[in-house]
Amino acid sequence: MPLYKTIQVNSQTTVKIWKITESYDDLLQPLNLKPNSLERVLGMKSELHQRGFLSVRHLLRDFGYSDQDLFYDANGKPHLKDGKHISITHSFIFSGVIISDAEVGIDIEKQRDKIAIIAKKFVDYEFNYLNKSDADYIKKLTVIWGIKESLYKLFATPGMLFREHFLVIPFMLEDGETIAWIDYNNKKYRYNTHFLEFEGFTCAYVIT
Repeated sequence: MPLYKTIQVNSQTTVKIWKITESYDDLLQPLNLKPNSLERVLGMKSELHQRGFLSVRHLLRDFGYSDQDLFYDANGKPHLKDGKHISITHSFIFSGVIISDAEVGIDIEKQRDKIAIIAKKFVDYEFNYLNKSDADYIKKLTVIWGIKESLYKLFATPGMLFREHFLVIPFMLEDGETIAWIDYNNKKYRYNTHFLEFEGFTCAYVIT
């Protein structure tokens, strides 16, 4: 079982990351999927997405849950039947799950140069401290995207925009953490955020 990393964030919050090395069949075989989950995975056109979906179910098993314990609300946000909070992500060969007593969000992204092309779509305030000639520019953009994606998953409110409603305080990559804010409907919400890098990927997660 390629459980790649476990992070015990605090006594109520755990992150688990899976490196997807198994075949589709090897991932599917030990799982007991709900009928709608099986229908969903069979309907996926990409085997990469299928393996990502299945690896998340293996992470659930590692936490002591099964596919039957997971359900989604009308906004597509995942929930656990026991009331614990969960967030899910997968990107290429990695998947991740965070489970906590508090509201959480997680995202894994591959570090790619093309993120600079779309930066204006999700960055506003952060341009004040970013430097395009900085050797870490792509990595910092990926952290910002990951944090904002995690905030979006946590808040799960249609109509929220990365550029307009989410704000990431200046950070150093070596710090592995920063503060982020949501400014929405004349209310401000503050979040602790964490991030780490591995094998050309960035994982960010946010805790209430």
